[in-house]
Amino acid sequence: MTEPNLIDAAADEAVTLTSELLRIDTTNTGDPATLVGERAAAEFVAEKLTEVGYEITYVESGGKDRHNVIARLAGADPGRGALLVHGHLDVVPADPSEWSVHPFSGAIQDGYVWGRGAVDMKDMVGMTLALARHYKKHDIVPPRDIIFAFLADEEAGGKYGAQWLVDNRPDLFEGATEAISEVGGFSITLRDNVRAYLIETAEKGIRWMKLRVRGTAGHGSMIHRDNAVTKLSEAVARLGNHRFPLVLTDSVREFLAGVTEITGWDFPEDDLEGSVAKLGNISRMIGATLRDTANPTMLTAGYKSNVIPSTAEAAVDCRILPGRLEAFDRELDELLGPDIEKEWMELPPVETTFDGALVDAMTAAVLAEDPGARTLPYMLSGGTDAKSFQRLGIRNFGFAPLRLPADLDFSALFHGVDERVPVDALRFGTRVLDRFFRAS
Repeated sequence: MTEPNLIDAAADEAVTLTSELLRIDTTNTGDPATLVGERAAAEFVAEKLTEVGYEITYVESGGKDRHNVIARLAGADPGRGALLVHGHLDVVPADPSEWSVHPFSGAIQDGYVWGRGAVDMKDMVGMTLALARHYKKHDIVPPRDIIFAFLADEEAGGKYGAQWLVDNRPDLFEGATEAISEVGGFSITLRDNVRAYLIETAEKGIRWMKLRVRGTAGHGSMIHRDNAVTKLSEAVARLGNHRFPLVLTDSVREFLAGVTEITGWDFPEDDLEGSVAKLGNISRMIGATLRDTANPTMLTAGYKSNVIPSTAEAAVDCRILPGRLEAFDRELDELLGPDIEKEWMELPPVETTFDGALVDAMTAAVLAEDPGARTLPYMLSGGTDAKSFQRLGIRNFGFAPLRLPADLDFSALFHGVDERVPVDALRFGTRVLDRFFRAS
């Protein structure tokens, strides 16, 4: 283990780097014409790595503003599979008028580092960048190669980030067998102040879908039986109000069984959603992994209030459980009918088991810093770049460790107002990751 004063210095740098990264506006709107900052963030990361001696690969993946930085730290055993540690540099938009502090201030105040991307996921980027620098500066050699990847475009599905790299530069990840990234390793406080750290072992599939209806254009003052706006609205309402069937996947069963073991709470299948509510703030995230969802998010139609348009469109965010795609499609067709045109971009689910040496190393690293805690697997209702890296045969986990205050509504911070990460949690996570990297 690294000497305490040295790892404390790395933990302090993780806080500083996270703040500095948050000051770089890397908003990804999904529209290439309105992108800002990804290149600046990539250049910042590249400079921090090269100044301590890394040879980096700097990849432009979609024009002058889509950039990825990859560096490999040689391990003691080159024959072992490498560990991939990946994080994205882009963030979703934020409206400064809604925030207590400016979302791109990187302010350190009230025990938190504030800013868009503080938990999604510049905190993990700051911690891994600090440790990458720490190992190089102090000639620390991990047991196996570690590939550090800092990526573009995750918030729009990774077309110009992880997807592009897997399709065009798989050589950069040669030998990688396992990977860690965001939205896992964070704590929830259960009964009697017992903390459980949730390690992501599965993700729902993503389908970002566009629905289109065609009708007859005409004057808004006349009677119309073929109104595209009306037909689309009815279809969207049917879909938005539909409840897909409850399905218990293995990862969710294992999570609930672990909570029962810790707390004694029951999760009867005839009232599963009601009993999951006992989990408090995290229940929204866990509840979303009990069934498929299809949430309408945008409507587009017309160009003038007295003109009935010939087409109307809607965007729908669909999240699909592993193994449910065919059943989901059947229900979708029944709900929408034959007159609704559909097109989509789809990313697959991710699923692995909660076992093996890597899981043991995660658990040991967490317990060394928080004795008496537990680690549990869980399914993420959202998605990460793991969806792309699994195509290379890499086993993926979410492990960005944070010890969180019991009263912090962590899940609400993702894409939310006043996104922030506790300073102490960053220091804790850096120490846990150090133990994990040096044991895995």
